[in-house]
Amino acid sequence: MRILPLLSILLAAVSLRAESLLPPNARVAVIGDSITEQKIYSKYIEAYLLACTGRSDIKVFQFGWSGERAGGFAARLENDLAVFNPNVATTCYGMNDGSYTAFTPQIGGEYEKNMRAILAGFNKAGVKVVAVGSPGGVDPDFFTRPTIKGEIYNENLAQLRDIAKKLAEENKQPFANVHDTMMSALAKSKAALGKGYGPFGGDGFHPAPAGQLLMAQAFLKALGFDGEIGTITVDMKGECTASSGHAVIAGKGGSVTLESTKWPFVFDADPTSAGSNRSILPFTSFNQDLNRLTLQVKNLGFAKAKVTWGAQSKEFTRDQLEAGINLAAEFTQTPFDAAFASLTNAITLKESFETALVKGLVTHMRVVAAEAAEEAKVAVALAKLKKKLADEHAKMDANVRKQIKPVTHSIKVEEVL
Repeated sequence: MRILPLLSILLAAVSLRAESLLPPNARVAVIGDSITEQKIYSKYIEAYLLACTGRSDIKVFQFGWSGERAGGFAARLENDLAVFNPNVATTCYGMNDGSYTAFTPQIGGEYEKNMRAILAGFNKAGVKVVAVGSPGGVDPDFFTRPTIKGEIYNENLAQLRDIAKKLAEENKQPFANVHDTMMSALAKSKAALGKGYGPFGGDGFHPAPAGQLLMAQAFLKALGFDGEIGTITVDMKGECTASSGHAVIAGKGGSVTLESTKWPFVFDADPTSAGSNRSILPFTSFNQDLNRLTLQVKNLGFAKAKVTWGAQSKEFTRDQLEAGINLAAEFTQTPFDAAFASLTNAITLKESFETALVKGLVTHMRVVAAEAAEEAKVAVALAKLKKKLADEHAKMDANVRKQIKPVTHSIKVEEVL
């Protein structure tokens, strides 16, 4: 009998895994260079955190700055983070720190020194969780810097990856292996689609949406998410049930209608273009690791069935359905598509404002800080400006959250004749 309480504790610990690294009222700062300022992987991270986790207490702010190295953010960290006061952060530096040349001990030493300064600054600022990201990689078929070949620069970036991993371990923080996640998928996609496929972008290092999804994948995994969006069980002879985040409105026979507050992640439509994040899915484990909305069918009295989810239908065997299929991976059209598009559009507007806010004003506030301390009128004017900008940002954040609504959808399972 003593085993039962222990099992309950272990099961509770497993159920909390998806939230274990994000504290209550998490405030997540997404930080990096121009790759971050593209506002694509940061948008994917924010959409996932707000829509796919079932949590409403998470806020996200994007701090990307084009051309920046780790030392640049270390210099602006204390000033800039004060506009948001995060308790969680992700960092992605190294692409510029590598100086677009072969690795040298000096390059590694400078990168390590500046990343240490960032981690120390986070500690001082009260940031409790830091997903320390490695730099990504470059695509040798598109990377045309005259100073170095892409293959050699990837060796440099791999050295910086190892430094980032070492620092994460030393500081007992999660490590986001952006480099290996990207390079593994690059090799697989090139083998299948050829050299003309460019997930790392037209210049080979500013990733297209396909490459940006890989970056988001690395950070979300580092933050501890287990990918369980939910399980829907259709019993052909009994009641239909669903896990937390999915309420059964009606269920009879092979049909069920649900209202879901926990969404699967939704992808672009194009399955082949690097400008579509869907195109990289066959070459990475995003859906398996992070995006599992499982349909399980019990008491299926025939060998093959057609499953209709929203407007799309697909056929599966009885064995597949009894084991469970991942709706998010199997269906290219979902009932969540329109809602997800509205959410990501709102996030894009908000993150664009954040870029303008940080680059146009917040960073430069430190220049006038001394004068504001001495001149009362300057201090008052600065306080009014800060409040106005904060209010505007709050409106945009509220608009993002307004897009997250319960989605009603239906699933029908019927025999294939």
